[in-house]
Amino acid sequence: MKGWGTVVDANFVTWALLSIIALSLYQGVRRGASGSVRRLASFLGEALLTVLAVVLAAIAASELSPRLQGWLAERSIARPSPDSSALSQFFYTAVTGLRDLPLLRFAALFLIVHTLVRLAAGLAARALLPGPASPSGFPSSSGGVVSRAAGGALGAVLGAGRALLITAALFAYCALLPQGPMTDYIQQSGLYREVAAQIIRPAAGGVLEERLPVFAKAMSGELDQLWQKRYDVIDAELPEDIVQAALTVTKDREGDRAKARALYDWVGTRISYDDDKVRAYEELGEWREQNPETTFVTRKGVCIDYSRLYASMARAVGMDVRVVTGLGYDGRGGYGAHAWNEVYSTEEKRWIPLDSTWAKTGNWFDPPGFADTHIRQGGVTG
Repeated sequence: MKGWGTVVDANFVTWALLSIIALSLYQGVRRGASGSVRRLASFLGEALLTVLAVVLAAIAASELSPRLQGWLAERSIARPSPDSSALSQFFYTAVTGLRDLPLLRFAALFLIVHTLVRLAAGLAARALLPGPASPSGFPSSSGGVVSRAAGGALGAVLGAGRALLITAALFAYCALLPQGPMTDYIQQSGLYREVAAQIIRPAAGGVLEERLPVFAKAMSGELDQLWQKRYDVIDAELPEDIVQAALTVTKDREGDRAKARALYDWVGTRISYDDDKVRAYEELGEWREQNPETTFVTRKGVCIDYSRLYASMARAVGMDVRVVTGLGYDGRGGYGAHAWNEVYSTEEKRWIPLDSTWAKTGNWFDPPGFADTHIRQGGVTG
């Protein structure tokens, strides 16, 4: 660090922070000592209330989360029919998301409790404390020179507190989005760097810089899962031709594993990979969404289309199946976006992984080392 002597530069963030302090100092001089004391006390009270609300919300969310999960797990939440309203479909996705995704459940409870605490504190403050004697903003001059000087000092302290809160928010933003817009520019501010290094980083103890990005990444993964759950709704309808094909393919098979293998062989050999669809997406940015019926009729699709068709056929014969999204090994030392399935075997009491898209290249029905070539990235439906 170069020290506090070099914090002033041409960076907008630096001047914005200094302007906040200067404006607060000016307001302090205008208010005088008594007005500045009230405003500083109000600021400190608000900061204390914010911390208290966060702590209470975190404790309450931690306590309530497993209870909510257990309560939802006891409820029979039926998948809405294909012709149900958009509100019903949204409700199903939201409720099952709260049931299955712990971080999403914690975040929802945290926001609810935090809002209630702040609302209750606001109502209590209105009932117990008198209203402001004068409107906020730029009050008229108050007191003599000593009072104004003291007010200016208190105003500067208030401004420093406000600037510190903004710097903390910028620090959290930079920790969450190290490659995000304006991140590099923010970090070029000399004042920001010094405040972050000397105050925020030591005070946070690594929570903002280390744990917050981990939490955000995990939360992003859960939101991916929630997004993928839309297939549970939009693929709920099972067209008659798909149902009949699934019944025919599995009619002589006994047990979940045998049925799952028969469907894997059928989808893997009957469907052809749609290279034109891939080129349209990579070269033109055009994504051609298709449902399982389209894949079944055209006999063409990409990995997500294979997986959605397989899931529909497995459900048609009463099997518990998932669509999984993540990364698949590309054979050249790298990984690319991919989708596959997992089907539950009641006799083995486990989920069997399979990749019908790769069926023509070898055996990808529950092979050893499946996880070495398929990396799940949050997306699981079913």
